[in-house]
Parts: sequence; structure tokens; C-alpha cells
Amino acid sequence: MSLSLPLKHTLPLVLSMGDPAGIGPEIILRAVRECPELLTQLVVAGDMATLRRASLITTGTQERASSALMLADIGSLSDWPLVPPGCLAVVQACAPTGLVPLGQVSAQAGQVAADCIRFAAHAALHHQARAVVTAPIHKEALSAAGVPYPGHTEMLQALAAEHLQKSLAELPVRMMLSCPGLRTVLVSIHVSLREALQAVQREQVLQTLLITHRHFQATGFENPRIAVAGLNPHAGEGGLFGQEEIEQIAPAIREAHALGLNVSGPHAPDTVFMRARQGAFDVVVAMYHDQGLIPVKLLGLEHGVNTTLGLPFVRTSPDHGTAFDLAGSGLASAASLLAAIDAALNATAVV
Repeated sequence: MSLSLPLKHTLPLVLSMGDPAGIGPEIILRAVRECPELLTQLVVAGDMATLRRASLITTGTQERASSALMLADIGSLSDWPLVPPGCLAVVQACAPTGLVPLGQVSAQAGQVAADCIRFAAHAALHHQARAVVTAPIHKEALSAAGVPYPGHTEMLQALAAEHLQKSLAELPVRMMLSCPGLRTVLVSIHVSLREALQAVQREQVLQTLLITHRHFQATGFENPRIAVAGLNPHAGEGGLFGQEEIEQIAPAIREAHALGLNVSGPHAPDTVFMRARQGAFDVVVAMYHDQGLIPVKLLGLEHGVNTTLGLPFVRTSPDHGTAFDLAGSGLASAASLLAAIDAALNATAVV
């Protein structure tokens, strides 16, 4: 992947390392090998020992360790401008508790991942980072470490709300998944399907439309075209297959229209993503997690990007998991991480 980047921004992009037992550390090292110009753009919030191991894995055998990428251990983000050329800046963002076994769920790995996320979020919230990109984490490992959040989105929302002295309700966020040709924003995220159906309420849908509109305007779209997917087959077929479109979704769309948003729908969910990919819409608002994510992941998991809308800073992530089966092999692709980094840099270039 080719990136066109400025020589050096005033603030770094902070990249949290992710679960140390997964592929996150390896794809970070692979990304900067493939695009060495990123060395002037980012700092990794991680663990030095884990990243040194990843450097050896992605370089090759121990005998080739002399050609491993140089890691610069900086004490704080204020030291970033002093990093020597050709070195990857790393902040020790967690307690150096030793290497965790690769490919295994553990509380230790979950704690490391959580500490790195907190460091990155703190940096962005205190205007010490240009943006945050997060490498993959494992939800079971987070839970084992006692972290009370099911994923990045909820954890970052809670950290931002605490910093701003707001309740979670006062800082609503949404997940947007994108790949070349398709973007989709979700009304609900990591909840059961039964709870997701209950979340299809006029207020929730309208809030999602407003958050989506604000994000796209902030990133260069003057009048973003937002399509709204129905919940039921054929968008309810006039009430034959359900009332949610009539009672909840359509009223939210009418309110959004009254506020000046360029919104259409509810559209049949089995065709709206195809139409968006063909250029009819800039983004599709989906009613629940799998409705929106299946088409994105089918079209481009290797280049997919997860963006959190509604935070007071830019946050993106690759659209894949920790891939424990690949950890340690050196074979994991950095394509999705590079796409996430590119998306974050482009977003902050606009704002």
C-alpha cells in the first residue's frame, strides 16, 4: 500500500499495540517495513519486549536479527521529535511483566492491551496525539483481566466520557465499518440479536443519523448521502413483515429531513448495500451489527477499517481480530492496519 504523507506532523498518531498474544505487534512491524515513511508519523503505545519479539518474527530467523527494525524506547510523547531517523518510536504503555505465550487467551494479555488503549486515549484526550489507531484485541482476554467493556468502542467511549465529565448517554458513539466502495454505520453494536431488535427505536435511529452526518461533514462531505436500511425483509413491505419501519425508522428519517440531512429510506436491506457500492449513497446506516458488517467483510476484510464516530478524537482500527492461529508465524497481512492508519491520517488532514 502506498501512502502519501507529510514529512512530519506536529503531533504523532498513537498506535496501541493490541493483544500481545495475537498478530497486532507483528502487523505493526510489518506495516512500517512496508511503508517506512510511517516512521515519521506514529508512536506505538505498547511493550518493548513484545515488539522486539515481533520484530524478530517479521524479520525472519534469529540469525537475521541484525537486520531487525530499530525500536526507540521513548520515555514520553514529548520525546517523539528526538527519535533518530529510521527508528520506530515506542512508549512503554504497560507494566513490563514479561512475554505472554502467543496464541493464547490470558488475563495478562488482556491487561496489557487495556493499558495500551488507555495510554493512547489519554494522549488523544490531552491533545498529545493527532489520532488513535488500535491494533486488534481479544474480548475474552479483556474480560479475564477484569476490564468491564466488551470492546474498543465501549472502552474508548467510557474513557472519553470520564475525561469530559459526561455520562455515557451524553457522549453517544457509533461504529462505522468501511472497505473500498462501502461504508456502513451501526445503530447497535455488541449486544444480542434480541437486544439489537429492541434498540431499533426512533431516538436511536435519529441519533445515529445525526452522528453519521456530523462525521461525514467533518471529513469533507458537504452534503453526505445517507441511506437507511430497513430492519425486516423488503423493509417491512408496507407493514406486511413488521411494523418497525413504519413506527420507528421512517419517523426518524422524517425528523432528520426536517433538520436538513440528506437521508433516504428505509431501503430493502438485501439491496441497499449493493446500491451504495454502485455509488448511489455515501454511507448506509444499518440496524444492527451483522446486518452492516457482513457485506463490508465480504467485500473487503483485508482492507476493512473500523472507525468510532462521536468521540472527541479520531480513532480507527483494522477490521479483523487477533488471529491467534497466525500469531508467531510472521504471515499476517498488514493491509487492514495500513488502511486504518491511512484513514486516520486523512481524517485528521481534513479537520
